[in-house]
Amino acid sequence: MTDNPIRDPLLYPFPAPPAPGELLEVAPGILWTRIALPFQLNHVNIFVLDDGDGWAVLDTGIDNAATRAAWEALSAGPLSGRRITRLIVTHFHPDHIGLAGWLCERFDMPMVTTQTSYLGCLNISLSPGALDAKPYRDFYIEHGLDAATTDRVATNGHGYLRMVSPLPPTFMRIVAGDEIRIGGRVWQVQTADGHAPEQAMLWSRDEKILLAADQVLAKISPNVSVWAVEPDGDPLGLYIRSLHAFKTLPEDAMVLPGHQLPFYGLHERSAELIGHHEARCAAIAETCAKKPCAASEFVPVLFHRALDPHQMSFAFSETLAHVNYMLRGGRLKWAESENGVRRVVAA
Repeated sequence: MTDNPIRDPLLYPFPAPPAPGELLEVAPGILWTRIALPFQLNHVNIFVLDDGDGWAVLDTGIDNAATRAAWEALSAGPLSGRRITRLIVTHFHPDHIGLAGWLCERFDMPMVTTQTSYLGCLNISLSPGALDAKPYRDFYIEHGLDAATTDRVATNGHGYLRMVSPLPPTFMRIVAGDEIRIGGRVWQVQTADGHAPEQAMLWSRDEKILLAADQVLAKISPNVSVWAVEPDGDPLGLYIRSLHAFKTLPEDAMVLPGHQLPFYGLHERSAELIGHHEARCAAIAETCAKKPCAASEFVPVLFHRALDPHQMSFAFSETLAHVNYMLRGGRLKWAESENGVRRVVAA
């Protein structure tokens, strides 16, 4: 996820997040808490929904001792006295699904998610070292990363993917267009791609509340990355399509995101994010107008700070997402490879 320092036209109904271990009511029967993450993006938002005789929870945090302790404290504190009825997982990134297996076993509840989220996480869980394999290392090399950087990214850069407890052996599937009743509310399931395949969002038409997961955030751009398993994919094209689709929702919807603060201003924020990515595409086009470039050469064009291996993994893959998007749109074309490195040039 990347900084997006621009004019802020959004309205924030809650100027500060809940303190660690506390719950803040953002609408009747919708509670908000945060779980810490050991990354630069240092938290994930968890939403707890009144479900009649218990609580339904949305997302989990990663699997580590601190996250387990945070959930134990919540269950013994502000959530005590009522059972946890079900876990709804928005997408397969470890900060959202990482503790799902442990939570479902600990509280004897089902996991509800999309099929893509379940199978995507299951694949990583069963083969946590798969992305260290030669075909995936070659993915970085052929786009211009040097061998030393590739080694750091392929080993340390993917470490967070292992922060996942074994998944529940079964799950309850949701698909776009489904309606879920949670307590007294009916939520429509919406899905979107770009940040994560088939990421689930919940929309309350009656109250105009969107549980948006990571699809739209207030102050940062969600990471949109090409990964080695689909090297020619166009996640940025899919992401921009999803932002245009938000125009069908009312502008005065309250957005409850997976990170940072809830906000009003869905249409403006979507337009800002589209503009943000178009500006990055323009920077890439300007850079390679003079000479062919490998995707890795655009990383410092888009990211102006030092990057650790975890951040470099995301930065490189997001940079390639812009390259693939521009190739699809005819703004770039492939140039001749040099020393096995693929390069592009402005079309």
